[in-house]
Amino acid sequence: MYAIIATGGKQYKVAEGDVIKVEKLGVEAGETVTFDHVIAVSNDGLKAGDDVKNASVTATVVENGKNRKVIVYKYKRKTGYHKKNGHRQQYTKVKIEKINE
Repeated sequence: MYAIIATGGKQYKVAEGDVIKVEKLGVEAGETVTFDHVIAVSNDGLKAGDDVKNASVTATVVENGKNRKVIVYKYKRKTGYHKKNGHRQQYTKVKIEKINE
């Protein structure tokens, strides 16, 4: 059994017991979070649309952290212009506990 959820502008295929990294949710470690925006659920067959409007996915927050640094380098030739910048995206690691249909 799996579900497709949407959070942080992205979609994730999850099953019970999976650990995934999502965009930062602002929830402390150990707390429970519920994803209400379920796109599809597959149990005996794939259900989507109005069939899953009451479905939800319950997860527990494992940790909050930052991903590896991504280097952003801008350069324009012949003008002497170059700019270096770094970015570390924050994430929340969650463990999927239950898929509620």
